[in-house]
Amino acid sequence: MSQVTVTSSRQGYQHKISTGKHSWVSDAPKEAGGEEAGPDPHELLLGALGACTSMTMQMFAARRSWDIKHIDIKLTEESVDDPVTPGKKLCFINREIKVEGNLTQDQLDTLKSIADKCPVHKILVGPKEINTQLTVAQAPSASHT
Repeated sequence: MSQVTVTSSRQGYQHKISTGKHSWVSDAPKEAGGEEAGPDPHELLLGALGACTSMTMQMFAARRSWDIKHIDIKLTEESVDDPVTPGKKLCFINREIKVEGNLTQDQLDTLKSIADKCPVHKILVGPKEINTQLTVAQAPSASHT
C-alpha cells in the first residue's frame, strides 16, 4: 500500500508532499495565485503516469532481454468537449512515447500495449473510489502549572 502525506505551508498554495524516504513541493501556477515553487498537481499526475509507463515498459522488456536503450514520454492534458454530452468537458491526456533501441515492429507493438498496463494508467481509466474523511484539528490548550 502506498502512503503519501501532503501538508500545506504558510506560503500561499505551496504544499510539502512526503513519502517514506522522499519529499518535494507542489505549488499552484502563477495565474492561479501560486508561486510555481514546484510542479502543480496536474503536472505531478502526468509525471506519475509517464514514470510508471516507462518503468513498466522497461521491466517488461528486461524480462525478455529486449534491447531498449532509452524511453522518452511526453504527456499533455487538455479539456475537450464530450461527444456524448453536449456542453460537458472531458479530460484528454495525450501520451507520446519514443523508444530507442534495436526492436522489431512486433516488439514495438507489444510495448505499446504494455504501456496501457502500467498501474497508474489502470487507476486512471479503471473503476475507482475515493473515501474522504474530514476532521478538525484542535489547537493545543495552554496548560497552567
